[in-house]
Amino acid sequence: MEENEKKDRERGEIFSKAVRAGKRTYFFDVKATISDEYYLTITESKRRFNNDQGKFFYEKHKLFLYKEDFQKFNEGLTEVIDYIKSEQAMPEPREEQSRESFSNEPEVKNKHTDIRFEDLTSNIDDE
Repeated sequence: MEENEKKDRERGEIFSKAVRAGKRTYFFDVKATISDEYYLTITESKRRFNNDQGKFFYEKHKLFLYKEDFQKFNEGLTEVIDYIKSEQAMPEPREEQSRESFSNEPEVKNKHTDIRFEDLTSNIDDE
């Protein structure tokens, strides 16, 4: 086992997968308890702007999913996704944006909002 893998394992971090989906990023992290039982954390991360501080921050929501719940969670998720697919047309898959493709153009523009986002590459690793 590599030294970095060993350190991660000691901290309970086993495997990670990040999925970019539009304005959100989902992190699927396999971790281990002290007794070496694996579990899954699912984190939704959204970049937000704090008007009071004039800075960006990441709003994160976590879900902890334990092995004994995998089957029921998967069945429920599959059922709900299948229902949505049968009731509504699915949108075209989003194209992934590379870090270089983000621009300084307004991300959202309507009668209530006109926000200009700075280049994401400078703060993307602050998560």
